[in-house]
Amino acid sequence: MFVVVGVSGGIAAYKSVQLVRLFVVEGHDVHVVPTEDALRFVGIPTWEAISRNPVTTSVHDDVAKVRHVALGQAADLVVVAPATANTLAKMAAGLAGDLLGTTLLATTAPVVVAPAMHTEMWRHPATAHNVALLRARGVHVVGPDDGALTGGDSGPGRMSEPETIHAAALAIAGRRRDLAGLDVVVSAGGTREPIDPVRFIGNRSSGKQGVAVALAAADRGADVVLVAAHVDDGVLAEACAHPRIAVRRAGTAAELAEAVTDAAAAADVVVMAAAVADYRVSHVAERKLAKESAGGPGITLELVENADILAGLVASRRAGQTVVGFAAETPGEDETLLDRGRRKAARKGVDLLAVNEVGWTSGFEADENALVVLARSGEVVAEPRGSKREVADALWDAVLGIRVR
Repeated sequence: MFVVVGVSGGIAAYKSVQLVRLFVVEGHDVHVVPTEDALRFVGIPTWEAISRNPVTTSVHDDVAKVRHVALGQAADLVVVAPATANTLAKMAAGLAGDLLGTTLLATTAPVVVAPAMHTEMWRHPATAHNVALLRARGVHVVGPDDGALTGGDSGPGRMSEPETIHAAALAIAGRRRDLAGLDVVVSAGGTREPIDPVRFIGNRSSGKQGVAVALAAADRGADVVLVAAHVDDGVLAEACAHPRIAVRRAGTAAELAEAVTDAAAAADVVVMAAAVADYRVSHVAERKLAKESAGGPGITLELVENADILAGLVASRRAGQTVVGFAAETPGEDETLLDRGRRKAARKGVDLLAVNEVGWTSGFEADENALVVLARSGEVVAEPRGSKREVADALWDAVLGIRVR
């Protein structure tokens, strides 16, 4: 495996020598990319001796080989340890002023960062924002640990031990291609049911979770059709640019049903993460409904039920196809999220049901999520919590778990 180890300028750089050694003794081809500041802690001779490969910090070396992008393109795994607050900020901003920055922008390999900094820096809102942004993009964060820091301080910010980072990185790299050969359909976002040319019935779904599910599948080797209902262009941008994802747009529940059903005919796995409106207006007005023509202080809309897309997918699924549903719930006082989820899983007949509790400030539109993943029997098979990308990867782990039984 071609492994790039980025090293930024923190005292924990000395521990990364052991991390590089762990990869090398296993037979991996390891290339160390330090920053200039990192070399003030551990010099080039040490990195070259341990990695058995030449080391440089400059984008101007090996220009003929286009080294500033070649390392990223060749990498099967990129690990940044230590990842200082400065390095995390640069990664979040997409800065590429040195070889490590260009390598990170040029790679499609899994990226693992091991933060190391003082507690105050780790807890600073800017660092928290940068880490959340990187996680949302699929970067894996290992640590930091809580313990002794430089200067006699103690608290969260200590870089995880090399053995911990090594094991986590290999586990992440090992699942990179575990969906290869699978055709996957994912729906995302909320449908909009028109009332007239300017108004609609909709919901607060941003599509972030569905897009994260699609990106996770594609990054792990699947070919993905992403059927997007209402999803902002910014949320959808990375999926649109991904070579393994074909994006199809759908506005209403009927349009979504047609697009998903068509794509599902050849799919191995279908994940219905979209928030589909249960009802639509029975008669859509051709012109904007005006107050003066309402005939009173209010207006009455007749709603009719939309077709159950998920039930249709289950009814028509072919042998070997896995159907995964999502259920956003607001359980009442006399029931639990698990109760509602189990009833729905049994009623829908899906292979897996991902249930999440939503409210005014949770679930929809947020960057983080918490799911309870249920089997058709009602058994809890996973309870992921974290960024929507982390939750998406955990969901795919659960899908693979039932497909190999």
